[in-house]
Amino acid sequence: MTEGTNVTSGSSGSRGSSGTSGAGREAIRVLIADDQVMVREGFSVLLGAMPDIEVVGEAVNGRDAVERVRELAPDVVLMDIRMPEMNGIEATREIVAADGAAKVLVLTTFDLDEYVYQALRAGASGFLLKDASARQLADGVRVVAAGEALLAPSVTKRLITEFSKLADAPRLSATAQAAYGDLTERETEVLVLIAQGLSNAEIAERLVVAESTIKTHVSRILVKLGLRDRTQAAVFAYEARLVTPR
Repeated sequence: MTEGTNVTSGSSGSRGSSGTSGAGREAIRVLIADDQVMVREGFSVLLGAMPDIEVVGEAVNGRDAVERVRELAPDVVLMDIRMPEMNGIEATREIVAADGAAKVLVLTTFDLDEYVYQALRAGASGFLLKDASARQLADGVRVVAAGEALLAPSVTKRLITEFSKLADAPRLSATAQAAYGDLTERETEVLVLIAQGLSNAEIAERLVVAESTIKTHVSRILVKLGLRDRTQAAVFAYEARLVTPR
C-alpha cells in the first residue's frame, strides 16, 4: 500500500479544461479543502503538474467543501481536519452521506492527530500527512480514486491501534454484530489482513489464492457489513477486536 503523508493545497484550474490525461483517460478530479491559502496553493501546484490529475476547485472550510462537492462532483477531496465553521470530520460525514462517488483523503499535521480516527469512522478513505512529497501526494490521490484505502501500516494502522486501546473506544452495534456473523471464515480472515494494511495482492500471496478471488472476498465483505471501502473495513475489524492492538 501507499505510505501516507501530507502536503499543501492549491488553486483551481491548474489543468486544461478537457479533464483528460495524456493517455486519453479521464483525469482524477480533485477538490482541495483547507483554510490556509498557502496550503491550498502548494497542493494545487504539486497536483496540477501531474498529467492524470486535475484540481477542479478549492474550499476554505468544511461547509464550503460540502457545497463545492455538490457543484463540482470531484473524485477525491483533500480534506483538512481543523477548519472554521465546519471541521473536516463533519464535512466528511456529510460528503460521504450525500455523494457515494467522492472519496475523502484527510490532511493532518500529526500522524496521531486525535481527530483522524474520527474522520476514518466518518467515512474518509485514508489520510496524508502535510509534509508528504509530491509523489506521495499524487500516489495517495490515485490510490483513493481507485477505490483502495490509504492504509500505510507504519502510520494509519498505528493510529487505529492506539485509539482501539482506549476504554471508550466505540463498540459494534447490535446490527453490526449481526452483520459480522454473516461473514464466512475465509472472509473474516481476509478482513483481518485488510486491517493489517495488506493489499489484495499481498493477501492473495499470504493465502495462496488468485488476486481475483481476494477481490471477490473484499466485495462481499463490504456488501455484508454495509461498508463503503477498505478503510471502513479496517476500522470495523479493530472495533470488532478482530485485530489485537500492539
